[in-house]
Amino acid sequence: MRADERAWSFSQRSPDERSEIREEIALRTARMSLRSCGLQGAIIRSSAPHVREVLASFGAWSEPIPACNQAPPEIAVVVPEKKAKPHMTKRRGWIGCFLATMTLIGVACSAALADETVSVGGSRAVLIKSGAPRASVILMPGGSGAISPGEHGEINGLAGNQLVRTRKAYAAHGLAVLVVDAGVDLSSAVQYMAAIKRPVTVVATSRGTLRAAEGIARGARPDALVLTSGLLSAESGSGSNVMSIVGSPAALPRTLVIHHRNDGCKLTAPAGVEPFVKWSAGRARAAWLSGGRNDGDPCEARGYHGFNGLDGQVVGLAAGFR
Repeated sequence: MRADERAWSFSQRSPDERSEIREEIALRTARMSLRSCGLQGAIIRSSAPHVREVLASFGAWSEPIPACNQAPPEIAVVVPEKKAKPHMTKRRGWIGCFLATMTLIGVACSAALADETVSVGGSRAVLIKSGAPRASVILMPGGSGAISPGEHGEINGLAGNQLVRTRKAYAAHGLAVLVVDAGVDLSSAVQYMAAIKRPVTVVATSRGTLRAAEGIARGARPDALVLTSGLLSAESGSGSNVMSIVGSPAALPRTLVIHHRNDGCKLTAPAGVEPFVKWSAGRARAAWLSGGRNDGDPCEARGYHGFNGLDGQVVGLAAGFR
């Protein structure tokens, strides 16, 4: 295709399609620029969540940070000497390269991501929505499920939970994101997000997978389902599990199971994955992850159970599943 034909083809796309194309080009360019800068393995902290998402594949890790609309996108970078390429050892060189990359990331994520507290299905939830989302996700955290939303989109509970801490990364993938509290009516939440943009994928982790199963058993019909570190079957270690709650695989939408090979939580043993996939009658498949870090309680967010150090891989898999 000639350049003029490509330009004409682009101009004929819808505004949503043009936005997606620009975003994809900018994100790919940013990743290539990072590789050329030799920033693999850098320790990166930023108050701009979309920056963290782009950099996640480079092993970045940082504590929960304020939302985009609450703080400027300050960035701190440390490049280990053994990771830096020879031509990037001078501070001025790699800082210039990094800032150029950040400019590209800023272009990719120029649409403001506004967090707001909304009422959905009898409870409060936090909505993150850009101007033209390509699909929607509903995030169902583990533990008690109590995210305790504030008045202006802030989340005061379960801040370290894998889904809560990566919510902005899903938005950076061009998705409308709804983080729900424990008492939400899932069917109402699916309808709410479907009115924004279909398809709607429910992403649940740990004990949140039980709440997702309960919602599906009551009639919720998302377009797809992602279960991470799930209580999937009796072999997982729990008498109450997704299989027993849903009852019949016919009720399952297309389902992706994301599990760590070394999950040490007694309720989400890796042995529970294969029986669930077999029971699903072709509706579910599994994606296995390895590596990361394992700190503290094996059933909490900083262990393999919470995909500590693997956020980018989890988000990439879940955000792309519809």
